[in-house]
Amino acid sequence: QVQLVESGGGLVQTGGSLKLSCVASEPTFNSYAMGWFRQAPGKEREFVAGIAGIAVHRFFTLYADSVKGRFFISRDNAKNTVYLQMNSLKLEDTAIYYCAGRIGGNSRAPEEYNYWGQGTQVTVSS
Repeated sequence: QVQLVESGGGLVQTGGSLKLSCVASEPTFNSYAMGWFRQAPGKEREFVAGIAGIAVHRFFTLYADSVKGRFFISRDNAKNTVYLQMNSLKLEDTAIYYCAGRIGGNSRAPEEYNYWGQGTQVTVSS
Protein backbone atom coordinates (compact mmCIF):
# COMPACT_ATOMS: atom_id res chain seq x y z
CA GLN A 1 0.00 0.00 0.00
CA VAL A 2 1.59 3.23 -1.18
CA GLN A 3 1.34 6.12 1.24
CA LEU A 4 1.51 9.71 0.03
CA VAL A 5 2.46 12.67 2.20
CA GLU A 6 2.05 16.24 0.99
CA SER A 7 3.85 19.30 2.29
CA GLY A 8 4.55 22.88 1.30
CA GLY A 9 1.17 24.49 1.76
CA GLY A 10 0.71 27.77 3.55
CA LEU A 11 -0.46 31.34 3.36
CA VAL A 12 0.64 33.49 0.43
CA GLN A 13 -0.45 36.78 -1.09
CA THR A 14 -1.97 37.06 -4.52
CA GLY A 15 0.69 36.89 -7.19
CA GLY A 16 2.98 34.86 -4.98
CA SER A 17 4.34 31.34 -5.40
CA LEU A 18 4.36 28.08 -3.48
CA LYS A 19 5.84 24.69 -4.22
CA LEU A 20 4.04 21.63 -2.99
CA SER A 21 5.74 18.28 -2.53
CA CYS A 22 4.32 14.79 -2.29
CA VAL A 23 6.52 11.95 -1.12
CA ALA A 24 5.56 8.34 -1.79
CA SER A 25 6.48 5.56 0.60
CA GLU A 26 7.52 3.06 -2.06
CA PRO A 27 9.62 3.12 -5.23
CA THR A 28 6.74 1.52 -7.15
CA PHE A 29 5.53 5.12 -7.23
CA ASN A 30 7.75 5.57 -10.27
CA SER A 31 5.37 3.58 -12.44
CA TYR A 32 2.26 5.41 -11.25
CA ALA A 33 0.61 8.35 -12.86
CA MET A 34 0.43 11.11 -10.26
CA GLY A 35 -2.06 13.89 -9.97
CA TRP A 36 -2.72 16.98 -7.93
CA PHE A 37 -6.30 17.80 -7.01
CA ARG A 38 -7.82 20.53 -4.90
CA GLN A 39 -10.99 21.06 -2.96
CA ALA A 40 -12.30 24.41 -1.82
CA PRO A 41 -15.00 24.73 0.87
CA GLY A 42 -18.39 23.80 -0.51
CA LYS A 43 -16.98 22.63 -3.81
CA GLU A 44 -16.18 19.29 -5.36
CA ARG A 45 -12.66 18.00 -5.63
CA GLU A 46 -11.20 19.10 -8.94
CA PHE A 47 -8.25 18.08 -11.07
CA VAL A 48 -5.30 20.47 -11.14
CA ALA A 49 -2.41 18.69 -12.86
CA GLY A 50 -1.17 15.22 -13.69
CA ILE A 51 2.05 13.57 -14.77
CA ALA A 52 2.44 10.12 -16.27
CA GLY A 53 4.60 7.37 -14.85
CA ILE A 54 7.87 6.24 -16.33
CA ALA A 55 6.42 3.33 -18.27
CA VAL A 56 3.45 5.06 -19.84
CA HIS A 57 3.75 8.21 -21.97
CA ARG A 58 6.90 9.11 -20.17
CA PHE A 59 6.27 12.12 -17.95
CA PHE A 60 3.46 13.43 -20.13
CA THR A 61 1.66 16.22 -18.28
CA LEU A 62 -1.92 17.46 -18.11
CA TYR A 63 -3.27 20.67 -16.62
CA ALA A 64 -6.63 22.14 -15.79
CA ASP A 65 -7.37 25.19 -17.92
CA SER A 66 -7.59 27.34 -14.79
CA VAL A 67 -3.93 26.73 -13.89
CA LYS A 68 -2.31 26.26 -17.28
CA GLY A 69 0.74 28.48 -17.62
CA ARG A 70 0.84 29.19 -13.87
CA PHE A 71 1.26 25.76 -12.30
CA PHE A 72 3.86 23.16 -13.23
CA ILE A 73 3.96 19.53 -12.19
CA SER A 74 7.17 17.53 -12.10
CA ARG A 75 8.54 14.39 -10.50
CA ASP A 76 11.85 13.15 -9.16
CA ASN A 77 11.70 9.39 -9.22
CA ALA A 78 14.99 9.05 -7.35
CA LYS A 79 13.29 10.79 -4.43
CA ASN A 80 9.85 9.22 -4.90
CA THR A 81 8.52 12.76 -5.03
CA VAL A 82 6.13 14.73 -7.19
CA TYR A 83 6.01 18.52 -7.08
CA LEU A 84 3.54 21.22 -7.93
CA GLN A 85 5.08 24.63 -8.55
CA MET A 86 2.36 27.25 -8.24
CA ASN A 87 3.04 30.74 -9.56
CA SER A 88 0.91 33.88 -9.92
CA LEU A 89 -1.45 32.59 -7.28
CA LYS A 90 -5.00 33.91 -7.22
CA LEU A 91 -7.62 34.07 -4.51
CA GLU A 92 -9.53 31.29 -6.24
CA ASP A 93 -6.56 28.95 -5.85
CA THR A 94 -7.33 28.73 -2.12
CA ALA A 95 -8.10 25.09 -1.32
CA ILE A 96 -6.82 21.91 0.23
CA TYR A 97 -4.44 20.34 -2.26
CA TYR A 98 -4.18 16.57 -2.51
CA CYS A 99 -1.77 14.40 -4.40
CA ALA A 100 -2.95 11.09 -5.73
CA GLY A 101 -1.53 8.11 -7.57
CA ARG A 102 -2.95 5.60 -9.97
CA ILE A 103 -1.73 2.56 -11.83
CA GLY A 104 -1.95 3.44 -15.49
CA GLY A 105 -1.91 6.61 -17.50
CA ASN A 106 -2.90 10.15 -16.72
CA SER A 107 -6.46 10.86 -15.72
CA ARG A 108 -8.46 13.94 -14.72
CA ALA A 109 -11.03 11.85 -12.85
CA PRO A 110 -10.44 11.58 -9.09
CA GLU A 111 -12.39 8.32 -8.90
CA GLU A 112 -9.71 6.69 -11.07
CA TYR A 113 -6.96 7.25 -8.52
CA ASN A 114 -6.05 4.49 -6.09
CA TYR A 115 -3.96 6.33 -3.51
CA TRP A 116 -4.42 9.69 -1.82
CA GLY A 117 -2.48 11.88 0.54
CA GLN A 118 -4.00 13.68 3.50
CA GLY A 119 -3.90 17.11 1.84
CA THR A 120 -2.15 20.39 2.48
CA GLN A 121 -3.89 23.75 2.86
CA VAL A 122 -3.08 26.57 0.47
CA THR A 123 -4.54 29.96 1.32
CA VAL A 124 -4.13 32.95 -0.98
CA SER A 125 -4.88 36.34 0.52
CA SER A 126 -5.25 39.78 -1.02
